Amino acid sequence: MLQFLGMIAAIALTASCWGIYGPVLHFGREAMHSSLRPFVCVGLAYFLIAVLIPLVLLARGERGGWTSKGVIWSLLAGVAGSLGALGVILALGFGGKPIYVMPLVFGGAPVVNTLLTAFMNRSFNQLRAPFLAGLILVILGAVTVLVFKPQPAAQPAAQPAVVAGADATEAGPQTMAEKTERFVEVLLSVALALFNWGAYGPVLHRGQGAMGGSRLRPLICIGGAYFLIAVIVPLLLLAPLGDTGSWDFAGGIWSLGAGSLGALGALGTILAFACGGKPFTVMPVVFGCAPVINTLATLALAHTPTSAVSPFFLAGMLIVAIGAAIVLLFGPRGHAPAK
Repeated sequence: MLQFLGMIAAIALTASCWGIYGPVLHFGREAMHSSLRPFVCVGLAYFLIAVLIPLVLLARGERGGWTSKGVIWSLLAGVAGSLGALGVILALGFGGKPIYVMPLVFGGAPVVNTLLTAFMNRSFNQLRAPFLAGLILVILGAVTVLVFKPQPAAQPAAQPAVVAGADATEAGPQTMAEKTERFVEVLLSVALALFNWGAYGPVLHRGQGAMGGSRLRPLICIGGAYFLIAVIVPLLLLAPLGDTGSWDFAGGIWSLGAGSLGALGALGTILAFACGGKPFTVMPVVFGCAPVINTLATLALAHTPTSAVSPFFLAGMLIVAIGAAIVLLFGPRGHAPAK
């Protein structure tokens, strides 16, 4: 019972940190007028929280040990997590709207997680009807929350200038081509985030198991991979993507805070696995609860009145809660029995 409560607490830590991550990072993006520069700060925070501090703690001793298999799987988990975050940033940078980008990501990632976990463990026979029903409820609830979340009042936009006939004829096909190109880029970016975040849990679970259940060693690998992907790659993309932002002290502080939350969320996932949780159950609950916490934090920071909250939004929160409970109760408990 204590182990189960520990798993619930670890899941709550991950969902809370990853839920608050978005609103905190938003302040960094606003201050720097950039999507990539805050991501660099996130990578630096990961290096501090998930690499330097665990290395110091590891000197005092911990169960498990370093193995080449565990290091490779844990590094792959860090790469998957960072590429998923980069995919969301690119999707929004290419003009994608959060109203469909985030539902696609948080709705598809649990499906990828479940299928990949079953494939890696050869445990498709453990996917019972109650568990699948709970998984569907979590996905539907998360998508409902994201679609019907209260929006701030839109500012009246200026009327666009009317273009002369000849100019409109010349600009029309070019504009349509640009829109098509951006649409494809948004879909590819969403797919990058969806598949990488879906693979994060099963890959991390495999790495932790190969290291004898160690908590700090997989976290160090995740932090190292995240540092490389979230620092070097964004710096290389600043010029090709035409980033016009600037480095800002306040934006850096907010972005470092977001990175710290992300690293603590990764630690929560590792702790949930250490308490006996499986990717089948841990990751769908995290992906379902994180959007709810994200939306609630955004509403609180924006001082949104309760009158702006839609009944569909409240229904989505209730569906997530019911689905998460079903997933935790009826989720597969282990590997398929050996023949």
